Amino acid sequence: MLLHVRVTPKGGRDEILGLRDTADGRRYLAVKVAAPPEDGAANDALRRLIARAAGLGRGAVTIVAGEQAREKRLKLAGDPVAILASFETIGIRE
Repeated sequence: MLLHVRVTPKGGRDEILGLRDTADGRRYLAVKVAAPPEDGAANDALRRLIARAAGLGRGAVTIVAGEQAREKRLKLAGDPVAILASFETIGIRE
């Protein structure tokens, strides 16, 4: 399963803010992490946060695009139905 994310590093705390739309109609998950964007710290925090929300291990979340950008594409390994159900339990619905 692919997930489009826009991350805000040094955001005060790790938090999933919810789904947002861009001006051109693309949808992404807005996330903020407390870690700074140095030495991969923000990416690690993002992977941990998304894995926890999806009910997965951190190794099941891979950044496939945007490693050094705010907008990233994540690959989540696992059953998509179960992952979506996990997100719904924290109030994120498609």
